[in-house]
Amino acid sequence: MTKTWNDRYEELMARVEERNPGEPEFHQAVRGVLGDVFGAITEEDQRSEYMRLGVFERLVEPDRQISFRVAWQDDDGQVRVNRAHRVQFNNSLGPYKGGLRFAPSVNPSVLKFLGFEQTFKNALTGLPMGGAKGGADLDPKGLSDDEMMRFCQALMAELHRHIGENVDVPAGDIGVSEREISFLFGQYKRIRNRFTGILTGKGLSFGGSAGRVEATGYGAAYFVEEMLSQAGEEIEGKRCAISGAGNVSIYCAEKLIELGGTVVTLSDSDGTIHDPDGIDESKLAWVKRLKLKRKGRISEYADEYGDSEYLEGETPWAVECDLAFPCATQNELGREDAEKLVANDCLAVVEGANMPIDDDAMELFRSEGVLIGPAKAANAGGVAVSGLEQSQNAQHMYWQPEEVDRQLREIMSRIHLECVERGGGEDAERIDYVRGANLASFHRVSQAMVAYGAV
Repeated sequence: MTKTWNDRYEELMARVEERNPGEPEFHQAVRGVLGDVFGAITEEDQRSEYMRLGVFERLVEPDRQISFRVAWQDDDGQVRVNRAHRVQFNNSLGPYKGGLRFAPSVNPSVLKFLGFEQTFKNALTGLPMGGAKGGADLDPKGLSDDEMMRFCQALMAELHRHIGENVDVPAGDIGVSEREISFLFGQYKRIRNRFTGILTGKGLSFGGSAGRVEATGYGAAYFVEEMLSQAGEEIEGKRCAISGAGNVSIYCAEKLIELGGTVVTLSDSDGTIHDPDGIDESKLAWVKRLKLKRKGRISEYADEYGDSEYLEGETPWAVECDLAFPCATQNELGREDAEKLVANDCLAVVEGANMPIDDDAMELFRSEGVLIGPAKAANAGGVAVSGLEQSQNAQHMYWQPEEVDRQLREIMSRIHLECVERGGGEDAERIDYVRGANLASFHRVSQAMVAYGAV
């Protein structure tokens, strides 16, 4: 009996789960992309080179995975040991590109899901970048500058063998900011005796790009601005609930405020602050000092601003809002959260983090017609500016902040147009941005894979 296209999809997913046991995040990421792709496949596609060249089987298999020990010495002289990884997923469109994450939760499943998603996110930018991700199971909380320096130097002593400006260009991610990138870059420069654009997210004084810190948050705000315009709406006057209080959350809030939105929540792992009057520019400046400088807890906001309330142990999603921005971490927004947002007539949910909406919540949002800004589109601003940093490094140039922001807006607008085209078209009553992002990015990556043949 001839296999249906659904049979082929089920066989592929069974293969993914069998070959990658105990990696639920990776399984989820693959389902999220290929479910839409297989649903759009035509009979003509079935007879195409996709099948003969095993494009789908290659897409779900990383090009390589590198794991290594990192031995380093703390301030007490004790040698400590961590495990680090680099997953180089797919370089069909350019050198591998993706962040490094330092967190106890780092494991192969998380990094493979992030590398898989990064492949398609980078494809949407239109820049020549493949997909990768890496990191270590280090908890950076409480480490001194000297301890972090020694850890980064020990990590780069091995990582330098596997990266290069035309091979693999890591960047920052959770737990890896300009301080860590600086230590990593300094060690690379010492070992290899080369000053080159091997990392992005560098300091402005040694090859970094203006606007990189703000880029992911700003990009998410620009993307939702495009989404709302497409739907005949605008940000002005919309109540915006944001989770997290790191760079993405803070700079998303900053741009939303500038565009006329009313930001009513921020959060951390302990709970959520709700400010019914809105977090204005001066309040956000206070949050920046709290979270980015003092590393304080978001609960202190309620002590500083008496008209707000602190919701201990709660997420922002029960707060009435028009726009929701999960910007903290993967799978932070579940079915019960989605039900609250739907009940409160939330218009759009925009993924500022990587895969922050779990499968059940995503299914509900899509069935209820809630607009979704998927991470591979809405979250692409950060890697887009990382790509612009690579371009500046290659040209030995520095672009002014206004030029970087102009290019960022253009990239986010272009991504939006591609999602609209593949997600229903300009005349559709409601655009399926998730489907549009998946199909547009798959098309770009798969076309390159077919062109290369069986490699």
